[in-house]
Parts: sequence; structure tokens; C-alpha cells
Amino acid sequence: MKYKNILYVTSECSGFASSGGLAEVAGSLPQAIQNAKKSYKVKVVMPLYKKIVDTYQSELKYIGNENVVLAWRNLYCGLFTMKKNGIDYYFIDNKYYFDRDNLYGYLDDGERFAFFSKAVFAMMDILKYHPDIIHCNDWHSALVNIYLDVMYKKQGYMMDVKSIFTIHNIEYQGVFGMDFLENVIGIDGYFTGILEYNGLVNLIKGAIVCSDLVTTVSPRYARELQTAQFACGLENIIRLNNNKMVGIINGINTELYDPATDKFIAFNYNSDDFSNKEKNKEELQKELGLEVDPNKCMISFIARLVSHKGIDLVLERFGDIMKENVQFVLLGMGDEAYQNKLKEFAYYHQDKARIIIDYNNALSRRIYAASDLFLMPSKFEPCGLSQMIASRYGAFPIVRATGGLYDSIKDWQNGEGNGFVFRDYNSYDMLNKIKEAIYYYYNKEERDKIIKKVMTTDFSWNASAVQYIEVYNNLLKK
Repeated sequence: MKYKNILYVTSECSGFASSGGLAEVAGSLPQAIQNAKKSYKVKVVMPLYKKIVDTYQSELKYIGNENVVLAWRNLYCGLFTMKKNGIDYYFIDNKYYFDRDNLYGYLDDGERFAFFSKAVFAMMDILKYHPDIIHCNDWHSALVNIYLDVMYKKQGYMMDVKSIFTIHNIEYQGVFGMDFLENVIGIDGYFTGILEYNGLVNLIKGAIVCSDLVTTVSPRYARELQTAQFACGLENIIRLNNNKMVGIINGINTELYDPATDKFIAFNYNSDDFSNKEKNKEELQKELGLEVDPNKCMISFIARLVSHKGIDLVLERFGDIMKENVQFVLLGMGDEAYQNKLKEFAYYHQDKARIIIDYNNALSRRIYAASDLFLMPSKFEPCGLSQMIASRYGAFPIVRATGGLYDSIKDWQNGEGNGFVFRDYNSYDMLNKIKEAIYYYYNKEERDKIIKKVMTTDFSWNASAVQYIEVYNNLLKK
């Protein structure tokens, strides 16, 4: 069989090194595509972070190395590989750049990921590998598609290789001073116009211009990005390139997030028999020191504590929420001001609220399994995965109609829908939807209908993988 070769380039991937939604996508989508279309062969490449070496050192296989020229630098690039779930993963090795405790947050992040992007071409050379499509994600790998266009294709190489760029969150654009162009990424000043935006180098802008196709992580977000409210200054670039924009909703790994098999929760259950959900609530109440009452409605919030997640709305109406017959559990970490205010509010409501400032995957699963309502009042949300995971565990999502939340959750009305949706970014509208969801929770007949509906909503990658395959097919025909 003649395969179509897809090179999936990412700065993070679940199972190896993760900080958020991009990792979840990178850890699931390649496998879903390969499973759905046997004639597609997907390889994934990412940096070899310290965390990966610490976890998989005995399983990593060394392939080879080359030196990578990055502007005036001549740098070692090693290549390692391992196979997992039918996918070949490749790891770019350079200890100076990647032997660090964290994935991001360093002053030289621009240089680190410029090296990674240039090293992707060294990887192809080492493997003698020629992909049909290179699929990159967010600013950390944006330079791959830029290099492909302005360095390789302009010199007559890799002319038949197509490029896709996925925007997971346009808030982070890879913006640097103009000296970054020649001093770090080593691109001739002749191409300044491709990367320059508002007097700075903007890697997301460059990738949008250079890529054959640009995808976003939900259809709604693709439309929102054409407006100043959501595009973080790039709305004009998005509009100019609108003919190459496609929105495809993300999915979740339904094998990983399955209350019937999840080893992190005390009692397993499924959509046919979810009586054990109340037992999980009792266990979490004991763990967190809350009143043990399986019939008490539990609201949860799991997210990074940053402004676009709607923390302001929660803080505005925290006292009103606590007046209801509920318990409230929040897990997350982020802006210190939000952390402090939430802890202060929880102190005054010790009998009903718990705020856990942490990133804890195991605890998040226990919270999903215990929760009755899941609050996600985002100011903007490119896709969102938490509303899908919460649904999978039988918690009613309460969301604002934006981005992927708009596409994935429909308001419960007359037995139709799979959650509770408010439209305006307004704390009173949020509170009204919370009260409505609480009302349905305490109506057992209606509650069981909604639990059944949300647990059986298909949030798998199956439909999304088919859409990506269609995009790949159409691109290869051009």
C-alpha cells in the first residue's frame, strides 16, 4: 500500500510532556487519523524534554544526529524515537535548549523553538523522509511552515510538500523584536514583510501567510477570529487569508476519559448504570472535608486561573452561588490575584466550598466523577476540552456560548440539548443558568435524563478525524 505521509509537529504531547489542550490534541488526533484512514501514516515530532528522558530513557532509540545552522549558530541536533499506540514519535535532542524542568517560560523560548523548527528539517534529512503534508501547531512550530515556504520552496526544494497550521489559541503569537529575524531565525531581511506586524516579528502571522491551509479548533472560533474582539490584533490578517481558514472541533480521548475504566476514581460507572456516581461524590466529600451527603448538588470548576476562563464572573457571584443548596469545588492554578481572592472567599464559606490551588490530573478525575454541575463561563474558548470530559463523567456543563463551547454544548430545553448555556458575558446570566441547572438536579427524573444525555454525547475524535482527512485529501489534490 502506498501511504500518504503526515508529519505532525508539536511542542507538547500527552503521554510525554503536557501543559494543556495542545498536548491532548497531539496525543489523540494522529492516532485517530491513522486509525480512520489506513493509507495515512502519521509521524509526530517534538522536543526531547528532560521529563521525557526521565520517564522513557530505556525505551528511547537513538537514530542519528546532524548539526543545525540557526543564524550564526552551529548546533548539535540528535534524533530519538519510540513507538506508542501505533504511532512513531520522534524527539529532537539538544540538552542546552530542552534539558530543563519546564516546557516554557524561559527568556530564550523564541530561540529554543526556532532551533526546534529548523531541526525538524534535519530530522527529515536523517530519516531520508519526505512527507506529503507537514501539520504544525501554534507559534512554537510556526517557523517550520515559514522555513518551508521562504527557505526551501524558494530555493526549489520540497515543492510538492503541503503545509497546514493549526491555531489552538491566538492569544499567544510568538512576538519578538525585529532583530530576531536575522539574529535568531536566520531569515533574510528580504522576507521581512511576511513576518513583520506592527513593527515586530509575529510568528503566527508568518505561519498564516506561508501555510497552504490554516485550521482552528472549532468552527465558531474560526468565525470569531475575524473580529477584533477575539483575534488579539490579527483580525485583518485572518480576513485577508479567510479563504484558507477551516474550523474543526477537537475531540477527547474517550478511552482515557472513561468512568467505566478510570483507575483514578473510587467507583466505576457507565451511562447505563451511573448509581456509583454518588459514591464517588461521598469519597470526594470525605477527602476534602465537606459534609458527606450524596444528595447535595456539587458544582465544580477545573481550569487555569486566568481572566479568559471567566474567573471574574465566578468571583462576582460567589456569594450568591453559596446561597444555593450546593457545594463548590475548584481546582486550578494561575494568576496570584485570583488564587488569593478565591481562597479568601472559600475561607468565609468553609462549610460548602473548597479551593485547591494545584494542577493534579488524578484529583481532576475524582472531581469530574463526583460533580453534578461543571461550570465553564469562559470569556473566550477556542475549543475547550473540560466541558467534554465533564459530560463524559455525567456532570451537566454550564457554559457561555463562545468558541468550541458554542459548538459542543446546546442548551437543555424540552428534553433536547446537552447542557446549560448563557450567551452574554454577564455574571447574572451565569447565575441564572446555575440556578436552572440546580433546579434540574433536584428533580431526579429530569436529572437522570440529562446525565444519560451528556454521558452519551459523542465527543470522540472519530468525526473530527474524518474532517481532517477530508482536509488532507483536498489539499493533496491541489
